[in-house]
Amino acid sequence: MSTALTPRAERFFLLTLAGIQFSHILDFMIMMPLGPILMRSFGIGTHEFGLLVASYSFSSAISGVLAATFVDLFERRRLLLATFALFALATLACGLATNYPLLLLARGLAGFFGGVMGALVQTMVADVIPFSRRGKASGLVSSAFSIATVAGVPASLWLANHLSWRAPFMFIAALSVVFIAVGLRFLPELRQHLSAEKRAHLFSAMFSVLGDANHRRALLFSALIIFSGFTVIPYITVYAVNNVGIAQLDIPIVYLVGGCATLISARFIGHWADLHGKMETYRRVAALAILPILLLTHAGEWPLWAWVICTTIFFVLISGRMIPAMAIISSAAEPKLRGTFMSLNGTVQSLAMGLATTLAGFIITLDDSGRIVGYPLVGYVALTANLVAIWFVARIRLHALNV
Repeated sequence: MSTALTPRAERFFLLTLAGIQFSHILDFMIMMPLGPILMRSFGIGTHEFGLLVASYSFSSAISGVLAATFVDLFERRRLLLATFALFALATLACGLATNYPLLLLARGLAGFFGGVMGALVQTMVADVIPFSRRGKASGLVSSAFSIATVAGVPASLWLANHLSWRAPFMFIAALSVVFIAVGLRFLPELRQHLSAEKRAHLFSAMFSVLGDANHRRALLFSALIIFSGFTVIPYITVYAVNNVGIAQLDIPIVYLVGGCATLISARFIGHWADLHGKMETYRRVAALAILPILLLTHAGEWPLWAWVICTTIFFVLISGRMIPAMAIISSAAEPKLRGTFMSLNGTVQSLAMGLATTLAGFIITLDDSGRIVGYPLVGYVALTANLVAIWFVARIRLHALNV
């Protein structure tokens, strides 16, 4: 059964979770635009910088597997805030790192704790919010990504440019402390998943999750969604500059407009999902995403305004799919195993993200003039995964009426 909250308490609960999401999403996102500064500061090349970025995702994947062994053994609020505190310390360590190996280690630790946090946030939404309103709730929590894009990344870059590359990490660590205090005030204790039944062994909950065919289908669906997005997303900026002819100084406009649009659209898509059904909403939004996927990956030389329109529609629909999708995925889990399931889901998403980025990197090449070759093929790969996910979602059974 869901934990009943007053409308006011529920709103503060969701806003607090959105703030926690904002902290670790910003921590992940800020590394990519900081690349040139970090490469100069540590005297590293693109390969070493790539390891800094990848270390977060791979550590997050590992933490998902480990967390699946214990996450449903603890009260949700206490576990989330304890993990958040460790994340804040790891992020602070990033800002204090004096050499490349220490920064690499700190990034891995931040990813480890960030992965557990992301799974717990989605689990708590599903634990507290009734299925009939879960789409709107997911939309509110998902707005953390848009806010990180619109406000967090530009603010962090301003700090890095005017102070030091260390400043953004200090800022995120300080912000995390604020949200820990807010969480102590507004997050309720969640114990309804706890059971007096003893586990046979440490991995029994994980085996129970993976032994359920419906859980496996939901995890595959989750992987398909992430894969279809992250084949394209990591190379948008490079393609825009090298092929479309967008000036590097105009790139912030692309993300500012796209972030603002997704901030607005997330609430509408979540409300639409509650009114018209999560699966039907997912199918419609994902189907609409087909056109911007093809346009973006096949674009020639375009004016800035046309590129901004195309990328904005892409961001709105690609991120918009995740709102009903996360309501579907979280509702596919047996309530007593939801924390374990969502931890494994975080692992699956991180692995899908890494696989998609790596595969696209093998497909894409640079010609003698520096233009990207093979991006249209990447678009077809993303399109195929998107279509398979649209077909596959009907195979997922929801535990919705009693949660």
